[in-house]
Amino acid sequence: MKAAELFDLKGKVALVTGASSGLGTQFARALADNGAAVTLVARRLDRLKALQKDIEGKGGKAVAIEADVTDRAAMAKAFDAAEKAFGTVTILINNAGIAQSARRAVEVLPEEWRKVLSVDLDAVFYNAQEAARRMLAANKKGSIVNIASVLGLGVAKGVAAYAVSKAAVIQTTKALAVELAFKGVRVNAIAPGWFVTEINHEYLMSEAGEKIKRDIPMGRFGNEGDLDGALLLLASDAGAYITGATIVVDGGQVVQIKG
Repeated sequence: MKAAELFDLKGKVALVTGASSGLGTQFARALADNGAAVTLVARRLDRLKALQKDIEGKGGKAVAIEADVTDRAAMAKAFDAAEKAFGTVTILINNAGIAQSARRAVEVLPEEWRKVLSVDLDAVFYNAQEAARRMLAANKKGSIVNIASVLGLGVAKGVAAYAVSKAAVIQTTKALAVELAFKGVRVNAIAPGWFVTEINHEYLMSEAGEKIKRDIPMGRFGNEGDLDGALLLLASDAGAYITGATIVVDGGQVVQIKG
């Protein structure tokens, strides 16, 4: 089979959380560009509508749904809307996440800890659960891709809640993969390193960011599109025998940490 056919997503229905900005927007574009009908989910509907218009303008299919990933009822309605528009969601990209304020572990407030884990871990599990239940009920094979982080593999100071949540996402990925493989639902994770987004742009362009860059073997931050290969591999039939895996895309950062 030719590579183009392996990565072809025509006939697939995807749902991307956190699609209104950053990595989520790029994930949605990559999926749509390769043939998937994409349901865009986030809290900022105006941004989702703009992205929908852009995707449709390029000949793709998309629908924008406003929802908070921590609201299970709202997310169930988002899946309902996706099914109404395109059919059963067979690709879930669990991308939505938040960072924490940089502070020492002993200073993390209970409400901050709970907020980070609610978005970055609980929502990942519940939305994967929702997607899997619907795929099983419809007798559909599919792929769930959870967005973790290199901080789920190696810890830095000042990000205890975030690092713990991302490590748990990796373990959640493995647990779900083992239980769903027999039904043809694959569950994998991507662990990005430092990528410049609107949330961290100011920090990464600062002197502190330059120091981080010097510690990355490739000597640069991730560019827009650098995650597309891993995403499409895991979402498409090209990755048909991959489940329970975490693909690290970080310019060599984790290798250097462990080395």
